[in-house]
Amino acid sequence: QVQLVESGGGLVQAGGSLRLSCAVSGSIFGINAMGWYRRAPGKQRELVATMPSGGSTNYADSVKGRFTISRDNAKRTAYLQMNSLKPEDTAVYYCNADVLSGGSWFAAELHSYWGQGTQVTVSS
Repeated sequence: QVQLVESGGGLVQAGGSLRLSCAVSGSIFGINAMGWYRRAPGKQRELVATMPSGGSTNYADSVKGRFTISRDNAKRTAYLQMNSLKPEDTAVYYCNADVLSGGSWFAAELHSYWGQGTQVTVSS
């Protein structure tokens, strides 16, 4: 079974930094796009950053210049480096990955998977 395991969340003061990690495990044939989303209290989940396998990146305007998404395909892990954190960054952060998996290569399908979420709290 495909699973996404996240780590790196926590409490940090405004201006500080955190690095989130998301490791993909299971019997898979490949990973296409990976990304990070967040849900602030009382708000809908929103896109933070995505990185297709081709190497391009996409960021929400609110995090451009402060957050950096990266991935290590050998480790099947995505990262989100968060610098200059602001109180408005406080949210549960979720990892997402489009994973090619199945009982065999010929039966494999691409599906989207989500991590359990990790809390990021930025104090004033």
